[in-house]
Amino acid sequence: MLLEAIYHRPKQNWAYAYDRKTIHVRIRTKKNDVERAAVYFVDKFDCEGGIGRADIVPMTCLYQDELFDYWQAEVVPPFRRLAYAIKLESGTEHVWMTERGFQEEDPVPAHRWFEYPFLNPADIFTPPTWVKDAVFYQIFPERFANGDKSNDPEGVLPWGGEPKPDNYFGGDLQGVIDHLDHLEKLGITAIYFTPIFEATTNHKYDTKNYMQVDPHFGSNEKLKELVESCHSRGIRVLLDAVFNHSGYAFEPYRDVLEKGEHSAYKDWFHVRQFPLEVVDGIPTFDTFAFTPMMPKLNTENPEVKKYLLEVARYWIEEVGIDGWRLDVANEVDHQFWREFRQTVKAVNPDAYILGEMFHEGMMWLQGDQFDAVMNYPFTYAMHDFFAEEKVDGLQFSQAIQHQLASYPQQANEVMFNLLDSHDTTRLLTLCGGDKRKMKLAALFQLTFLGTPCIYYGDEVGLDGGHDPGCRKCMEWDEAKQDQDLLSFYKGAIALRHANAALRTGSFRFVHALKSDRVIAYERADEDGRWLFVLNASEEKRTVNVAAFDGCEGSWTDVALVGGETNCNGIQGSNAGLQVEVEGMSWRILKLER
Repeated sequence: MLLEAIYHRPKQNWAYAYDRKTIHVRIRTKKNDVERAAVYFVDKFDCEGGIGRADIVPMTCLYQDELFDYWQAEVVPPFRRLAYAIKLESGTEHVWMTERGFQEEDPVPAHRWFEYPFLNPADIFTPPTWVKDAVFYQIFPERFANGDKSNDPEGVLPWGGEPKPDNYFGGDLQGVIDHLDHLEKLGITAIYFTPIFEATTNHKYDTKNYMQVDPHFGSNEKLKELVESCHSRGIRVLLDAVFNHSGYAFEPYRDVLEKGEHSAYKDWFHVRQFPLEVVDGIPTFDTFAFTPMMPKLNTENPEVKKYLLEVARYWIEEVGIDGWRLDVANEVDHQFWREFRQTVKAVNPDAYILGEMFHEGMMWLQGDQFDAVMNYPFTYAMHDFFAEEKVDGLQFSQAIQHQLASYPQQANEVMFNLLDSHDTTRLLTLCGGDKRKMKLAALFQLTFLGTPCIYYGDEVGLDGGHDPGCRKCMEWDEAKQDQDLLSFYKGAIALRHANAALRTGSFRFVHALKSDRVIAYERADEDGRWLFVLNASEEKRTVNVAAFDGCEGSWTDVALVGGETNCNGIQGSNAGLQVEVEGMSWRILKLER
């Protein structure tokens, strides 16, 4: 065994409390290098008796990427604490791993084994349970629907024109209220709004007043009406918190701009040099990117902290929103987010706290800061396989499994899985206009572990390049909507809602090969076992899905609503299954009990 490849530590995603009685223990080994692994554990105050007194829990090879295997065991210690060692075996060879490293002889427990000191309920990372069952819909308010002409900005353009960084079409909160029927029929149970607070741009990421809805969108009362209307339909509401930076028109910033070092607000920002100006394209103060209209807030300053935490509290307590999406979350200090979580959860323990970042986010997902992050690594893997055909099925499966191994299970269950957004090229455009590719990607997203989010308009065939192209007006003319695509989305979402295994069940790939564009994966729980076979190639294929645990029995085809064709069922055996699937299509199979 290659010892250099083996990794474990008794914290983060390698050893963590999943619930009040269960600890998940994981270890990484070289790919296909270890045949068996097990956790030997005892109470940490009763460990002098040696291996003979230990309980044993076999580990399962849960995930596999291009380099490593990731093993996991579920340990239930009788007194919520344990000392443990991990035994790895391959053929006749074995090795023990303890806190002191590797050894072949049985380890002496005292002072050598790993410890999980105590399973304190307060330390358990517990995201809101409702998020596991949610299907999100992202709305860019200025481009969704114009429901109130009286609050239109000056120079507003006719609906449906070409989107530009500085033009307006009059979208507002009343427009969202007017179209809640569309969202409810689609199966949406949560909305994420990009910023709605007063600002000077159409995107509103340059906040002027954090306590006031932008007049072009409506009023604080109109937002409360929208939230209540959503709640009456079982739809939760997530607002965008832009706390990394403010806007150019934010009053404290204007005061510093005018008074310089004599401003009472000078420490609200990160000023390197007065006066505030741009020298050779670089501001003399910290900003979002190098954009002088978005000065970075000093979240370590007690006054700034007090102000922003009051904003976080107000909109949950007074208006009833269900959580926050946090813009540029990785550039704000960790301590601020810890206090932010305490503030938000004190008002509503069920509030969802979602951080924006474009990379792995384990340091923010330990129960003291966020509930989830926007899962852009998932997004990129999806683009690479389904839309742009840059990788094969094996590489795709490895990328997805690597991501799953990077987080605790409860984080994976509520991870915010998106395929496009206001910051990216739209999915249909990435797919080169091929709606078959788009359907395959959306089907995987909607049957995968985590919380799917649909960007407004994807369901009716909206396309668009990078910003501002991805921010075009929603199409409300049914004659111009892709009704087949809309029917597909409704069917896939309904399938997810109707079957708990597709939301909270286990996930595993059962077929993914090098230089091949067919993948198969299983979702399962105690009430159902599902097999999805996705053919992302042009050719009709007969796929030999190798035998996997639980594959024996009769598998029946399940059709999505909207004209998908039922096929005959398939018989699984200890030799696996043979699944025939058309090119650029799929089969959905359910095991009959």
